[in-house]
Amino acid sequence: MAEKLTDTNDNLFNPAASKAARFDKGAAIRKLVPRSSHAEWNPSENREDPVEILIKTSIGRMENLVPLRYSRMMESPFTFFRGAAAIMAADLENTPNTGIDLQLCGDCHLMNFGGFATPERKLVFDINDFDETFPGPWEWDIKRLAASFVIAGRWRKFSSKNCKEFAWHVADSYKRNMLDYSQLSALQIWYADIDLAELIEKGDDEELKEFQQKRLKKASEFTAHEKEFAKMTYMEGTRARIKDEPPLIYHPAGEQWERLEKEATTIHKRYMETLSDEKKVLLIRYALHDFAVKVVGVGSVGTLCGISLLMSATGEPIFLQFKEARQSVLEPHVKAKGKYSHQGERIVRGQKLMQSASDMFLGWTNDSQDKFFYIRQLRDAKVKPVLEIMKSKNMADYAKACGWALARSHARTGDPSVLSGYLGKGNEFANAIAKFSISYANQNDADYNKMLEAIKEGRLPISEEI
Repeated sequence: MAEKLTDTNDNLFNPAASKAARFDKGAAIRKLVPRSSHAEWNPSENREDPVEILIKTSIGRMENLVPLRYSRMMESPFTFFRGAAAIMAADLENTPNTGIDLQLCGDCHLMNFGGFATPERKLVFDINDFDETFPGPWEWDIKRLAASFVIAGRWRKFSSKNCKEFAWHVADSYKRNMLDYSQLSALQIWYADIDLAELIEKGDDEELKEFQQKRLKKASEFTAHEKEFAKMTYMEGTRARIKDEPPLIYHPAGEQWERLEKEATTIHKRYMETLSDEKKVLLIRYALHDFAVKVVGVGSVGTLCGISLLMSATGEPIFLQFKEARQSVLEPHVKAKGKYSHQGERIVRGQKLMQSASDMFLGWTNDSQDKFFYIRQLRDAKVKPVLEIMKSKNMADYAKACGWALARSHARTGDPSVLSGYLGKGNEFANAIAKFSISYANQNDADYNKMLEAIKEGRLPISEEI
């Protein structure tokens, strides 16, 4: 393993060190950790049973939702991969490591990217899920992202050649854009974003471009909260309530509901305390009317997630989404110690470090039992990727966009000159990542089959989803 580059005495992080010197330092790391070494994937002899990892990561989740988690994961190797971040984190610990740490997404797969509105109402393309964010080796994010394209490509039944090309484009785009960021000042990198409209316009598939532009127009036309209010609520006297749509949206019953209802005001107050003063001035005009559990995603199923409905005195709604914040799956596998004892704060701080612009209502809170949460707006002009309609050329373009977005995020908390020096200008790194991604996709297939066997044996419970 290469020497750590995070020592404050290291000239890499001395503002007086030139970009050229830092680039050379990155290039020198190639002698310690050749770029070709990243092609390697050899499971360790004492590799933990992936089913046991899944069982461990279900501890502390809502027991009635754990079967739903496994049901979603068993749909395909791709949905399994989405819920198996802990398995890959354990595997990545045993892969080549340049010793360069920065803020990681932690669950960097292709469905955790997309479009959303900034507080200034500009639509940008970026990473949009940070539940597992934590400082760690930069290679881990790019390996998980590239592998996800191979796995998704197989799910879509693209050729093996296409799938390998998708992974290659992720790494190549990351390399090319990291080189561009290495030429900018730290402030210029901080200002940088990826304009979603411009990104869509660059595409040469006219049919998909028209589809995406219609989605973009729809996302920017309506006020999300008002649309959701009409769809998701009903009036109970003078009070607006969230409609139950079990098993995906529901009010908890019995002791859990009584406890949460009793604590709701305190939990909301603690959340408000984490916001900046101007956000407090805005949200103090709204009162908490109702909240409900909402089942989301694949990896988050079983954690306590939901939506809160806030109303102003004149009847304007705001929907907030709260998500339980648990220990990052990366933390047991990295040397860095967590900076934040509050897991919700860990997620919020990591998100603000990595995103070009974060939700204006992003904050954190906890209940009396020290269950941590982070909070953001529910669906603020979100534009998610629709893999089902993508052709191979579209997937390749999407791989390039994700590689670009990841490079921009890493350039904010890492040193792009060092990273670019290591990556170089040739194809060696992209070739290695493409090979790794194929090997890891095969490992994912094997792990998926082990999960199916465990389900047949009754080790993992499943449920029917309505």
